[in-house]
Amino acid sequence: MTGVSVSLRINGAAVTAHVAPDLTLADFLRGDQGLKGTHIGCEEGVCGSCTVLADGETLRSCLTLAAQMDGADIATVEGFDDPAGDRLRKAFAENFAAQCGFCTAGMMAVAREFLADATVADHRNEAAIRSRLNAVVCRCTGYQAIVAAVRAAVPE
Repeated sequence: MTGVSVSLRINGAAVTAHVAPDLTLADFLRGDQGLKGTHIGCEEGVCGSCTVLADGETLRSCLTLAAQMDGADIATVEGFDDPAGDRLRKAFAENFAAQCGFCTAGMMAVAREFLADATVADHRNEAAIRSRLNAVVCRCTGYQAIVAAVRAAVPE
């Protein structure tokens, strides 16, 4: 079998695998690693449901090959188990920010990157939040609850 060896970290765990050269990161995460929180929607990088963090920055996993991630540190929604992730999960629950849940993992990845961005002057600014969230399509919520959740997740 032709393939590529990759070594990376996924949610803090070291992973070494042999992958097909055309295997997407989304398929690798969902199929090979069993991380079903990363959803595959449009498979064209438009909807954002597949968004994960790679070395702290958002990345469309449906457009990225697993082989490209050698040496990367990948975080999926399953790995958001730190105080920032806990705040975000709690805020999404308390603000009813997830309805069908399909976009939620992508929204949370975008929100994590936004909340960690030191260049943002005001993390509670609705326009700034909406500007970042436009990277993920939600067909259920109308975004108001998601914006409220991101605001609520800003540390005091």
